[in-house]
Amino acid sequence: MRVLIVKTSSLGDVVHALPALTDARAAIADVSFDWVVEEAFSSIPSWHGAVVQVIPVALRRWRKAPFSKQNRQQWHEFKHRIKNADYDLVIDAQGLWKSAWLTRLAHGTSHGFDRRSAREGLVSLSYDVAHQISRDKHAIERVRELFAKALDYPIPDQMPDYGISIGEQAGNAKQLVFLHGTTWPSKHWPESYWQKMLDLATNDGYQVYLPWGDDEERARAERLAHDNDLARVSPAMDLNGIASLLAGSAGAVAVDTGLGHLAAALSLPAVSIYGSTDPFLTGTRGSHQAQLKVDFECAPCLQRKCDYTKISAVKPACYQTLPPALVWKKLQQLINEKEKIK
Repeated sequence: MRVLIVKTSSLGDVVHALPALTDARAAIADVSFDWVVEEAFSSIPSWHGAVVQVIPVALRRWRKAPFSKQNRQQWHEFKHRIKNADYDLVIDAQGLWKSAWLTRLAHGTSHGFDRRSAREGLVSLSYDVAHQISRDKHAIERVRELFAKALDYPIPDQMPDYGISIGEQAGNAKQLVFLHGTTWPSKHWPESYWQKMLDLATNDGYQVYLPWGDDEERARAERLAHDNDLARVSPAMDLNGIASLLAGSAGAVAVDTGLGHLAAALSLPAVSIYGSTDPFLTGTRGSHQAQLKVDFECAPCLQRKCDYTKISAVKPACYQTLPPALVWKKLQQLINEKEKIK
């Protein structure tokens, strides 16, 4: 059975879809998948053994210059590749207009979320078969259920298995990764807290790597690593490089960021910190994971910027309820628990 998945972005959302492939392969031995995904995240599907072809799409880049010769040519090549393949099923695992549009280009019975289940409800009208999936479930479980219904097998009830392999990694029991970069300003843990976390980790003999994705994150990493011999600003890395770094480490600390989901997929002991957002529907899931939420009067506010007006020494103010000592204690607990299992 040949199935096309349309799940283009973002990093965390793409990672969330991986356990559904593991479920499907366990239920249907001959199932294989092609996957349409944004070019920036094209490494992720390739890590799963059930994926035969990764089909990159560049909607984010193409729409910036839709009439350029290069972009028009790449769009034509993408359409030709999709339209000239035959699939038994096409599953839109995203539920947006952009993903439904891509789904309709492919040949095969299309499946997706129904009107009440999809993020953009009217897209359900474009599918051959639409499935009702509760929006009160975690994103991973929603995709797992969608695949189970589309491919007609019982919905598994075990912990998600991401099923990925990035090759053998030599683990370093005294290496940590701090994933300090994220999007919304309100998701950022205070820089002074990261500095204290670095002190706690390096005083305990850990070497800490600080990956970065843009100039702002690089500058923060350089400030944090300044005058600390065991702190390392990572070189520029693609997703394969970051995955290898995580896989070879003993643990990680993350804010609400897609790379936190990658750490979870690798079963790396990791503490994820949530202030303005709530992990209930989209937080990290997997072995050796902890989601620490702030306990504050206006949290989770779900606002990009903190608008708390009372005087506070910590900004955003809600993070004063998640100090470094608490996070460090939880990370040590997770690392020790995994070591005992070994």
